[in-house]
Amino acid sequence: MMRSVITGTGSYIPPEIIKNAAFQDHVFYTNESRPLEVPVQEIISKFKAITGIEERRYAPPEITASDMAAEAARAAIADSGIDPETLDQIIVAHNYGNVVPVTHQSDCVPSLASRVKFNLGIRNPSCIAFDLLFGCPGWLQGLIQADINCRAGAASRCLIIGTETLSKVIDPADRDSMLFSDGAGACIIEYKDTHEQDTGILGSCTQSDCGEEAFYIHYGKSYAPAGDHYIHYIKMKGRKVYEYAVSQAPRAMKACLDKSGISIHELKKIFIHQANEKMDAAIVHELYKLYNTRPPAGIMPMSIGHLGNSSVATIPTLYHLVKKGLLEDHRVSSGDVVLFASIGAGMNINAVCYREH
Repeated sequence: MMRSVITGTGSYIPPEIIKNAAFQDHVFYTNESRPLEVPVQEIISKFKAITGIEERRYAPPEITASDMAAEAARAAIADSGIDPETLDQIIVAHNYGNVVPVTHQSDCVPSLASRVKFNLGIRNPSCIAFDLLFGCPGWLQGLIQADINCRAGAASRCLIIGTETLSKVIDPADRDSMLFSDGAGACIIEYKDTHEQDTGILGSCTQSDCGEEAFYIHYGKSYAPAGDHYIHYIKMKGRKVYEYAVSQAPRAMKACLDKSGISIHELKKIFIHQANEKMDAAIVHELYKLYNTRPPAGIMPMSIGHLGNSSVATIPTLYHLVKKGLLEDHRVSSGDVVLFASIGAGMNINAVCYREH
């Protein structure tokens, strides 16, 4: 049977480590520009308890999202052993493009995918490079799109990258700024005959809720009273996002499993977008509740504690770490069934069921 198989993975984890203590001198404000009355140390302590984040990674000022994407891509290409000139498509998922220093402007012309192709030195004009904006689920939607293109005969070998420099679009006056980080993750998929193994992408599910949910995550002015209101930053209605994710994501994940003909008990790992440890745990708990059972120990690898939330980069980075044995107590082997799932701005949800090759 012909299926889309992941043949290589790679990531770029920025070198600068920002611990929670780095925020202890910040003055945080409400969305009405009033100072939070809670002591900063208490805010940080509660933040750690809810999100699980102890530290996050920031890219150096001179490093852009497309730079990181190219590094992750090189690693994935090397891991797969392919000739990059044989790639049919390069799909780069992001939300803010290359952020211009000081101005916080988003530079997306040419596209990040075009820049990655340039940085990789790929000359083949039949290698099509394009960007995808889909909130945090962008990399996973890129994987879904690549699989569709392969099955339609439009491609047979694709590079999918998720990259983001959120540290360049966070508002220092907003406590949610502690969530976000930078990074890039990538994979190569190849459409090939898996013979009797039935490995590769087994099924997928995507949904978009764009009523009032569309603006749960948006771009807005600083919460600081004296902030430059012409410069906008990433903003989030945290409680709304949490409620939406916990109520909607498990249903989409179940729909994906059911569509793929996979029992919940066959799952080896769930690679979920590293948004918030408490929220992710609640989503997985609710998924298993839909099957009248409980999640087994070790089902959900987590990297958010030391890498933070790097949006589109969290899942491919986490998957790469587990594939290479770089995350303690987590492994995947040939034949294992895993579920990828993500939730983010739009609001968008997607899931992919995959059997390891």
